[in-house]
Amino acid sequence: MLQLREIREFGNIEMLAKQMVEGFITGLHKSPYHGFSVEFAEHRLYNSGESTRHIDWKVYAKTDRLYTKRYEEETNLRCQLVIDNSSSMYYPQENMGKITFSIMTAAALAYLLQKQRDAFGLCIFSDDIEQQTQVKSTSSHLHKLFIILEAMLKSQPKMQQTSVASVLHQVAEKINKRSLVIIFSDMFENFHDKEKIFGALQHLKHNKHEVLLFHVTDHKTELDFDFDERPYEFIDVEKGDRLKLQPSQIKEAYRKQMEEYYHELKIKCGQAKIDFIEADINEGFDHILRSYLIKRASMK
Repeated sequence: MLQLREIREFGNIEMLAKQMVEGFITGLHKSPYHGFSVEFAEHRLYNSGESTRHIDWKVYAKTDRLYTKRYEEETNLRCQLVIDNSSSMYYPQENMGKITFSIMTAAALAYLLQKQRDAFGLCIFSDDIEQQTQVKSTSSHLHKLFIILEAMLKSQPKMQQTSVASVLHQVAEKINKRSLVIIFSDMFENFHDKEKIFGALQHLKHNKHEVLLFHVTDHKTELDFDFDERPYEFIDVEKGDRLKLQPSQIKEAYRKQMEEYYHELKIKCGQAKIDFIEADINEGFDHILRSYLIKRASMK
């Protein structure tokens, strides 16, 4: 498994994304669960009676299964990768884990999308849209996205609040063709104004888009509030507010509020038929790539 600190130190997003995807695909080939193999990397299962002209014999040698190569005109998926770049995404400070995880996963998905001849674009936001690319399927476009993501990886956090709701409304209006919208966010917006977030997610669905919401967290500390019992100074990374206390003083109340919020978020996503995926930055990337393949298969 790639370590988040190593990703930041190495910094070559393109090479890491290729290694991650190729390793993941190799793992799928070796797995007893072959249900995903039709969906990735420009192949489809060979049907008896078809011409053998386009059979990929290298894949056959590895899997003992016949696949034919897919071509660009056979696919029409459009995907928008949306990354929350607000200050809270740069937690934990020692490895800037949530933003590093999101950048690396978005890079891997972009590489996988391009291998499938699907079109993809990138949207980066905090309190507003910071950058949004065109949606294309070319290798040059993929390289452009890698450059943008690598620059993000090298950037330092700023005091930026998030505005998930208003940005998702903008994204819904800007995408003029049915698309798969993949969101990477901790969804740390005003808990007392959460109806705005639900409304924005519903806006995407109302406009006929499919949505994958990856809820990016450091599960141990942000959801379980699992800290050593000693004095801490907790800092609101988006507002700068500071609070000195011991974890046990607020742990029970904190966990209760977080559980209620995310339970409601999951329920609302389920009602809107939005895929809500818990993305713990300590658990690796395969779960994310597999969730994408499942969603892509369901859109055919």
